[in-house]
Amino acid sequence: ALATASFEAARQTVSAWINAPNASSVIFTRGTTEAINLVAQSFGGHHFKPGDVILLTEMEHHSNIVPWQLIADRTGAVIRVIPVTPTGELNLDEFDQMLSKGVRLLAMTHVSNVTGTINPVAEMIDRAHQQGALVLIDGAQAAAHMAVDIQALDCDFYAFSGHKMFGPTGIGVLYGKSHLLEAMPPWQGGGEMIEQVSFAGSTWNQLPFKFEAGTPNIAGAIGLAAAVDYLQQLDHELVSEHEQRLTDLTLAGLRQIDGIRLIGDAEHRLGAVSFVPKAGHAHDIGTLLNEQKVAVRSGHHCAMPLMAALGVSGTVRASFCFYNTESDVDRLLQAVAKACSFL
Repeated sequence: ALATASFEAARQTVSAWINAPNASSVIFTRGTTEAINLVAQSFGGHHFKPGDVILLTEMEHHSNIVPWQLIADRTGAVIRVIPVTPTGELNLDEFDQMLSKGVRLLAMTHVSNVTGTINPVAEMIDRAHQQGALVLIDGAQAAAHMAVDIQALDCDFYAFSGHKMFGPTGIGVLYGKSHLLEAMPPWQGGGEMIEQVSFAGSTWNQLPFKFEAGTPNIAGAIGLAAAVDYLQQLDHELVSEHEQRLTDLTLAGLRQIDGIRLIGDAEHRLGAVSFVPKAGHAHDIGTLLNEQKVAVRSGHHCAMPLMAALGVSGTVRASFCFYNTESDVDRLLQAVAKACSFL
């Protein structure tokens, strides 16, 4: 009873954090990936018809590409892709043209995990709704860095992961508008998601339990709620200013290093900075930085189509959060300059 009470209290905490209209529209999943797969298989499998258009963007993480490819293959739906500009922003003129051509669902990231680009999601959701399309937002990169107000955005689905916001791994959230979730069939079957079971047939539990088959990740949900409680104690305006200052210092410093080319230069961005060496490979810089005890990620960042669009095979990505300092930026820049001298 105590575990159940704590689990449901965690749902209330997460629901309030994103300003969901009710806690029953908040479904616990294993992460953003499972949340998107749930919508693709349940909503898409039930509603998509041959020729229906699923609109994605070139900057999507593979988790917001592959599930749609799988369901498109199954249903005959067609995937179209909004291109990015050389600065790593979405081409909104192309977006408007594509929207008028039978789009059933727009699935897009709130923030790019490669360039830190913040997409104008509220504006794009509004435009999509005017054309009769539903919208799913991949919020994995946004949840820890900016206030997410589900009701203000008016998106139809929103997905994010606990481990991106200082919670445990293996826990995530799918928000969906209640009337959509009610109309969607269960994605997985088993305990907890049923009301009555007989060999003649079964009936389903009410929301959110219809989509939570089996023993839930109780500890993970409680851990996620603890992370939310922690984040709520922070001054988000102050955090945003701090992260922006570190990002600006990094960009300015990298521009002074001859052997480096910046990738993405969006006007609105969060604290992720991608760059490539003019000589050598991104992995070379990553390895040399690692030897200097500077932690970055190098590679395609599970965003191969974006790499292709930007004309690179991979990038080095430095990511900033509120716990980073200006001395971290100095160490990064010194380490990058030293690494370039070896290449």
